[in-house]
Amino acid sequence: MREMLEEKLKRFEELERQLVDPAVLENGERVAAVAREHGSLAKLATKYRTFKRLNGQIAEANEMIAGSDAEMRELAESELPELREQRDKLWDELLEMTIGGEDATRSRCMLEIRAGTGGDEAALFARDLYEMYKRYAETMGWKIEIMEMNSTELGGFKELILGVDGEGAFRQLQYEGGGHRVQRVPETEAKGRIQTSLATVAVMPEPEDVEIDLKPDDYRRDTFAASGPGGQHVNKTASAVRLTHYETGIVVSCQDEKSQHKNLAKALRVLKSRIYERRREEEDEKRASERKSMVGSGDRSQRIRTYNFPENRITDHRINLTLYKLDQVLAGDIGPVIEALIDHERQQYREAMGAVG
Repeated sequence: MREMLEEKLKRFEELERQLVDPAVLENGERVAAVAREHGSLAKLATKYRTFKRLNGQIAEANEMIAGSDAEMRELAESELPELREQRDKLWDELLEMTIGGEDATRSRCMLEIRAGTGGDEAALFARDLYEMYKRYAETMGWKIEIMEMNSTELGGFKELILGVDGEGAFRQLQYEGGGHRVQRVPETEAKGRIQTSLATVAVMPEPEDVEIDLKPDDYRRDTFAASGPGGQHVNKTASAVRLTHYETGIVVSCQDEKSQHKNLAKALRVLKSRIYERRREEEDEKRASERKSMVGSGDRSQRIRTYNFPENRITDHRINLTLYKLDQVLAGDIGPVIEALIDHERQQYREAMGAVG
């Protein structure tokens, strides 16, 4: 954790220098990106600065106590308890702010929902998940933007990519990454038999432009005519955009907007998030298994939750949480589930990090 906090402070100070750099100030878009990232780090960085200052004062007080000057020793002994109390309180606050990993302070993320096994029923369940997250975002005051949508004739989603923007968005939503299983009688089932279907969710922090610098030479850009369910053409112009990143092989396509320019802008945002996520995964692999042991690993192959309609039950398998209010959760009241996951990770962090060193 100390290493991560040092990196965050270093980055914050670098951004502070950029905000007074004439070369940066001349570029309006770059200034906006730098200011946004600076703002997202400000609270954490300033707390950690204060924490380091208090640690320094405690070290000085201990030196005075060990010294030969009786008056200075008495002064240091009287100040030390309060310094330690302030330092320990800040440490707890820093622990709380870093729950969810080094990207916990990001306010923007990409949320991808894909239908898995189960055909049309899986696609309809993917739509239900979208409605759940949409309502939850509304209660949190977040902004949601559809980046890409691949719908079915029955109104479900084969794939849906959302951009979410708001305070705490990634910290809260990252726990949703993984396989979501539904057990219910499908709308398409005439005999009333319960069917099990699956949808997967991935949540990726959205990096700032200054973090992932993509140039046109870094990817191939293809355009094509956008289409709707069943291959029906929505427009005759080549407004849809497909990007292929040469280095990683990541492919992104966007066709939700009628404007090719808008589709390109959205595709670039999704591509940058996926590139950033790929790099983050590579770093996680290098850093032993700490993040993978936490509940927010986001592995899509991991079945994280079951939604049982006949019993009105939702079960999160990672923390063995079962609630009999599935109807309320799907109506957007997913906060209690997410808070339970955060609390579980909070306990893991405290055990892993221990007291102030």
